[in-house]
Amino acid sequence: MAIGAPQLPVRPPNPLPGRTPRPADLVRPAPDLARPPTIEIVVPTHDEAHVLVARVTRLHRYLREQFPLPWRITIADNGSSDDTPAVARRLANTLPGVSAIVLSDAGRGGALRAAWMSSTADIVAYTDVDLSTDLDALLPLVAPLVSGHSAVAVGSRLAPGSRTHRGPRRELISRGYNALVRVVLRSPVRDAQCGFKAMRSSAARQLLPIVRDDGWFFDTELIVRARRAGLRVFEVPVDWIDDPDSRVRIVSTAWHDLKGVARLAVRERS
Repeated sequence: MAIGAPQLPVRPPNPLPGRTPRPADLVRPAPDLARPPTIEIVVPTHDEAHVLVARVTRLHRYLREQFPLPWRITIADNGSSDDTPAVARRLANTLPGVSAIVLSDAGRGGALRAAWMSSTADIVAYTDVDLSTDLDALLPLVAPLVSGHSAVAVGSRLAPGSRTHRGPRRELISRGYNALVRVVLRSPVRDAQCGFKAMRSSAARQLLPIVRDDGWFFDTELIVRARRAGLRVFEVPVDWIDDPDSRVRIVSTAWHDLKGVARLAVRERS
């Protein structure tokens, strides 16, 4: 397992005398300087047997050779009907630092919830199995969590400095959806749905019990819940290349997300 911490500024919260601590203060303890924080990267899967070995091996090689913090990988399968669970277990038995959990019900959000809530790491993260996001963004993603600057960090394909290659249809739908989320739900980030996020485990334990969605809207709801709880959310520009083999069904996913937006909007006004 790769070990060694980058030189990151440590700025723990320092509440003023007599001020009631905000939620953000409660989930931002001073980092333990005696050891570098551990990072658990979850890879949610659903019917990915044909690509899983190549993708997890690539992620494992990157972490082993280039990532400077202690890490582990968890493959979280959610309701696959192919050989993905068996492939995931074989990878867990052959690659050091890799484990697998298999869930019977489909849902990316549900898989992330199960893996993150059972994690003993200091920071939990995830990347989509297609690895469309350049892995060089992983250290910038977790750096504000390591330093105590933020509680949640999200990769963004729409932030200044990001570079994205995808078709015009996906680009239009993504920009339209995220504009809606920012206006209606007052999202603090430009890109709610990029499959590349991390948070301090203390923030995960606070937020996950109140995030209801177990599907694709999980990401958006997580960010909105974090904002409403007063947690600082950090947005990291990423390089992202669309996967032509993506299993995301654009129309049905968009419809599910719109229903999620309506649910949160109604609850905010009630």
